[in-house]
Amino acid sequence: MEHFIVSARKYRPSGFDQVVGQKAITQTLDNAIASNHLAQALLFTGPRGVGKTTCARILAKKINQNGTDQSQEDFAFNIFELDAASNNSVEDIRSLIDQVRIPPQTGRFKVYIIDEVHMLSSAAFNAFLKTLEEPPSHAIFILATTEKHKIIPTILSRCQIFDFKRITVNDIKDQLKRVAQAEGIDAEDDALHLMALKADGAMRDALSIFDRIVSFCGNSITRTAVAENLHILDYAQYFAVTDFMLEGRIPELLLQLDQILAQGFDGQHFINGLCSHFRDLLVSQTPETIKLLQVGDNVKQAYTEQSTKADKTWLMTGLDLANECAMNYKNSRNQRLLVELCLMQLASLKDLDQKKKSSNQPYIIPASELNSPAKTTPEAGSSALEASSPITATETVSLDAETPSPETAPQVIPSTSESPSESPSVESVHTKNPAQKTSTTSPPRPQIDIPLDSGHKGVSSLSLKSIAQKKKIEENQEVTQPDKGVKRNSEITQKAFLKAWNQYSENIKNEGKFNLHSHLTMGVPQLKGTEITLIYPNDTIRLEVELEQGDILMHLANTLNNDHLSFNLVVEEQAIKRYAYTPEEKYEQLKTENPLLEVLRGSLDLDL
Repeated sequence: MEHFIVSARKYRPSGFDQVVGQKAITQTLDNAIASNHLAQALLFTGPRGVGKTTCARILAKKINQNGTDQSQEDFAFNIFELDAASNNSVEDIRSLIDQVRIPPQTGRFKVYIIDEVHMLSSAAFNAFLKTLEEPPSHAIFILATTEKHKIIPTILSRCQIFDFKRITVNDIKDQLKRVAQAEGIDAEDDALHLMALKADGAMRDALSIFDRIVSFCGNSITRTAVAENLHILDYAQYFAVTDFMLEGRIPELLLQLDQILAQGFDGQHFINGLCSHFRDLLVSQTPETIKLLQVGDNVKQAYTEQSTKADKTWLMTGLDLANECAMNYKNSRNQRLLVELCLMQLASLKDLDQKKKSSNQPYIIPASELNSPAKTTPEAGSSALEASSPITATETVSLDAETPSPETAPQVIPSTSESPSESPSVESVHTKNPAQKTSTTSPPRPQIDIPLDSGHKGVSSLSLKSIAQKKKIEENQEVTQPDKGVKRNSEITQKAFLKAWNQYSENIKNEGKFNLHSHLTMGVPQLKGTEITLIYPNDTIRLEVELEQGDILMHLANTLNNDHLSFNLVVEEQAIKRYAYTPEEKYEQLKTENPLLEVLRGSLDLDL
């Protein structure tokens, strides 16, 4: 059995031109060697497996070459590698300093590569400072680390720092393709792309994954085999799940989830991948952003096709639901049910959208149908009223009747969902003159006025309950406004206004509206003419009072016999009350209220 060499060692670059994804750094080092501008202390920092140690070895070899037959020599005697993870004491650094004094036997420089330098102790760092700042002319130090923030600033200031970046997915995929060709292995492009994604920017990890897949697949690598071996949810699963959602096929969607969970995938892993899938679909809808997709060409085409089926609104709503499910997953007692509920909601978005569109269509009965001579019976008039759209408080509808008199004409009270803030003013709820008649060729018909009363349910126009309801409304109208058509304008004093205001505040407190009660009693309202001025510290309180101003004005109008009152709600942040907590603050507040307190303190030579 032959000795196997892993690909990470077998295909390690031997020159700067072979280093993958670090062109800026390799070009800088190459130019520094050519122009003799190379620093004697270098720090290579970056993620794992991106080429730090490789570049350090290439640099150590290249600075001793002079373009002659020595170019094939590796100068192993001039290169010293120290693992700071296991040699991190002061004695190890002192031993290194003793070796630095000896010049090289061959070549120009002795290169010291200290790997994982952040593992050195503080005492070892301090012992290394002087040598690192003023090394011998024949010594060059190359420090390598993955955690630059753990190195003390005095070391960083003495080094020339090179930040290695994560290798892109495309660069890793291209390198894997070259390795596969060199090994005589047939690999699908999507399979290499999955391996590059799994490597997470580290070339060494990608080559290790490649060796593992070759052991599993042999000389033919497929995307399905890579997804199975690396335990990755394949793109095809997410495409199928999204198609079921768009078509509203909930049973198939739940079966697909069961199949995914049976393969050993975690529910959170699936839902996180679904979020990423929706994001990729959004990116695919715009030609300018397709380049943001980190997938192969075949998968990119599949994303483009599916993105045409899903509109932007559906995807944004789906992202919101999936993200909420991902956040609540760990805290859920039934995690599978949480994921299933999220998928069922996503599959129902299309149906909900269609129902909303159909329910928003207005249903309007033409006036010609309401006034048609054919609809002269009370039943026809009643059905027309019940089917019509909501009628405002000032509208009246005339219906034909056989024998009703103006006194017994029934009123129809439609139910409404208007909020108290949208309730009509005092004068708007009153009906038109009952003596008014409609000018038609048919016999005179009484008018039925429909007042807007959000506190009563709809009543049939032919029931005894409607007659009793009408009498009750008429009695209320007589109490609230004795003179119809005339606005009340009685003179109001500040004392009477405050009394009515406090009375309303107590009423809502007894009703259980404690928040509104605290808002109304927060400050003293000021009455200027008929304008009520209220000052609040923020918009939130102002909006809550504004929503209730209809009921408040109605109460004040009836109590003070004046229909011209209005609100002026002002927001002033300075209106927030400042409380005194410390003795000094309490003293300052007392001194403001009584200046003689300071005179007393000075006379008695008192101190806080």
